[in-house]
Amino acid sequence: MNGSAPASSSSTSPRTSPAEPRGLLAAAPAGVLAGIAAKAADESGQAWAADLGSYPAAWVLAVAALGRWAPSARAAAVRACVSFALMSLAYYAWAALVLGFGWNRLLGAWLALSATAVPAVAVAVHRATRQDGPVPGALLAGAAGIVPGGGAVLGDAAAHPVQAAADVLVAGALVAVLPRRARTRLWASRAARVGHLARRPRPRRLQALLG
Repeated sequence: MNGSAPASSSSTSPRTSPAEPRGLLAAAPAGVLAGIAAKAADESGQAWAADLGSYPAAWVLAVAALGRWAPSARAAAVRACVSFALMSLAYYAWAALVLGFGWNRLLGAWLALSATAVPAVAVAVHRATRQDGPVPGALLAGAAGIVPGGGAVLGDAAAHPVQAAADVLVAGALVAVLPRRARTRLWASRAARVGHLARRPRPRRLQALLG
């Protein structure tokens, strides 16, 4: 029972890592810059740049990366929520204040997503990339399934070659690069393949048979 014991225990008791506030400070300006860049791409007059700024591949990758490298599930949720909210605000603020388009009511919807679906995806990726089995694989495949945006781009890849390539690369990264374990990559690849087959157009005879 000497004087050094309390000091030793108190030095290890805090649960908050110094990396957490630093990560949040990095995610916030990154979100602002991403929002401005996305709106600038939309109005650039270049179809490929407008595609990258409009379709979900870029922000899905950003949210997934925030979840993957966050030190905890809570940090993943907070970083993704703050970054996405600031990205949405910067996107519409640039349109309103710099380009003179006025404020858009869709901002409210994107802010709502920032507080609900976005942190949920980040937490799902955070946990799935650290675990093994079919459920983590299915979660990652589900996140990858958001990327094609309903198949509008891949169904007409000739008209959107850059975005089609981005969709394939981002979806591949979610199932084959982000997971830490090889078996999770395998499960995610299988689940993504099943999801892709389920989304493929049915042959006319089969569609008529199934109604």
